[in-house]
Amino acid sequence: MKRLVLPRLYVILDAALLTISETECAEKLAAAGVRLLQYRNKRASARELFESSKRLSALLMPQGVTFVVNDRADVALAAEASGVHVGQEDLGAEAARSVIGDGKLLGVSTHNLEQFKQAAATSADYVAVGPVFSTSTKANPDPVVGIELIRQVRSLTDKPIVAIGGITLERAAEVIQAGADSVAVISHILLAPDAGKRARQYVELLEAANHAAAV
Repeated sequence: MKRLVLPRLYVILDAALLTISETECAEKLAAAGVRLLQYRNKRASARELFESSKRLSALLMPQGVTFVVNDRADVALAAEASGVHVGQEDLGAEAARSVIGDGKLLGVSTHNLEQFKQAAATSADYVAVGPVFSTSTKANPDPVVGIELIRQVRSLTDKPIVAIGGITLERAAEVIQAGADSVAVISHILLAPDAGKRARQYVELLEAANHAAAV
């Protein structure tokens, strides 16, 4: 089976941080070269989440952007998204898989070695690890795991590893060098004066890191 390759940059569109509409922000990010986007809206009703996800799916998928819905496998399926991303408090990986089916992308968040091992053994397509650095986007963040955990878990799976939590332009390359396939960024892009411009900086930086690794 061919190994899944994720884009180096994984932007999480968190509705709580947006000052413009979700679709406007998503359009800017796609234009800047973002090819993997997750929509997170913890406060929306199921109907609101579905309607926003459907709009984003219709906007992004034709542009070749992989679009993932946070938490809700049922909404991801109904909105015709690329897949779903579940956390430790959400539907388990296999339960989520049974909802979305085999053809969709499934990601799982993990915060320690034990959780990572469990997630890697499921049908999840990729595993997220974090917070790598301290982060302000969650009210009750899990303990910081550091780059050491990325290095530690790299040898445990050939599935893509997504690093998340407190990642900035200055830190992105070292996270990739530690073994992550992709870096998930939220506030450092969404809270920038120009989200599109900041996303482009990440895309260029990570492309350069790719070339350096290949040489």
